[in-house]
Amino acid sequence: MIKSKLDYKKFVEADRIALNKSNNVGNRLRQVFFPDYIWAFQKRLRKLEYYKNCRPDVVGKIMYGLHRIKFRKQSLLLGFSIPINTFGPGLAIVHYGTIIVSANAKIGKNCRIHACTNIGASGGSDKAPHLGDNIYIGPGAKIFGEIQLGDNIAIAANSSVNKSFMESNILLAGSPAKRIKEIDMRKIIPISANIEI
Repeated sequence: MIKSKLDYKKFVEADRIALNKSNNVGNRLRQVFFPDYIWAFQKRLRKLEYYKNCRPDVVGKIMYGLHRIKFRKQSLLLGFSIPINTFGPGLAIVHYGTIIVSANAKIGKNCRIHACTNIGASGGSDKAPHLGDNIYIGPGAKIFGEIQLGDNIAIAANSSVNKSFMESNILLAGSPAKRIKEIDMRKIIPISANIEI
């Protein structure tokens, strides 16, 4: 969770690295003419988290309100329903498309998430999944219920995860999801985006 201006900068930098966005002048100029809407969404998400968590003053509340309006428009445009303070640093949203995340879900550092995914509560409960660090979520994956996933887990496309898996470095697939095999997460997502906060 972002708790200071320094945390905010670290989160944005980790997200930039996870999305493989260059920080040179040419890329910043290119953003003016050919904006990357997902990167803009993620930067606004982090800005909202900063104002909500760190700026209880009047100016902070006004800025939070203004950014929230823009964030809502971006969310509707992209098909994302992602609340603040759910993802750790190093978030990489790969494509436009429906992504729904419960406000009660908690996802650790360095998560790569694809379109048509859902991370939510189940059966009328408000308890949602808690995922560890270095998680890959394939397109169409559903993760729901009061479950926990450990670190370094890949979830295959169109899988339904409804029970806890605390083992590290594994691939989950199927509906309901099962442990398929051991994997090396460094071959799936850039672990270098993982940072300490």
